[in-house]
Amino acid sequence: MELNVLNKKGEETGRKVTLSDDVFGIEPNDHAIYLDVKQHLANRRQGTHKSKERSEIAGSTRKLGRQKGGGGARRGDIKSPVLVGGGRVFGPKPRDYSFKLNKKVKALARKSALTYKAKDGAITVIEDFTIETPKTKEFIALLKDLKINGKKPLLVLSEKNDNILLSARNLPKTGVVTVTELNTYKVLDATNLLLTESAVTVLENNFKAKED
Repeated sequence: MELNVLNKKGEETGRKVTLSDDVFGIEPNDHAIYLDVKQHLANRRQGTHKSKERSEIAGSTRKLGRQKGGGGARRGDIKSPVLVGGGRVFGPKPRDYSFKLNKKVKALARKSALTYKAKDGAITVIEDFTIETPKTKEFIALLKDLKINGKKPLLVLSEKNDNILLSARNLPKTGVVTVTELNTYKVLDATNLLLTESAVTVLENNFKAKED
């Protein structure tokens, strides 16, 4: 797939970039995408939830009623789960939700997500640029010129650029990441992918290096 390279004003530069079919044109694997997104969301969970069990409740251990003849169940002391303020049965405990996922599956998932974006025509390639000083207005003007303002774009850079990151930080629907920070969840969550020329090269080289 060939895409025109645009400048900051949304004008064609006369150059074209050919997106590799090995990354942007594979047969998508939905199950791999599911597993990668599931792992990403699981890793974000703190897992600090906790409820007190019967043995952890502060209260008297005195038996409230006699064993038989009360006309009801044998509920024991005031910490019984059947009473208000008692312990909780099978309540949540702190745990680690993260799980292992093979690198090949993660790579397949990311290439599948990129392929979906390419098929939907949701990828724009822009020439490498920089912002002299952090200015949100300048970044908004960039999105307007590229005709993706009001959507949920994700700008992918080949390397970290603090001025660009700070310029886009106040925009709630806009994300800026480097190639190494790109994952399946972020690709799918964005409505448009905005790739710099160098980011395309680095992205394809990284996938090639992992396969080798």
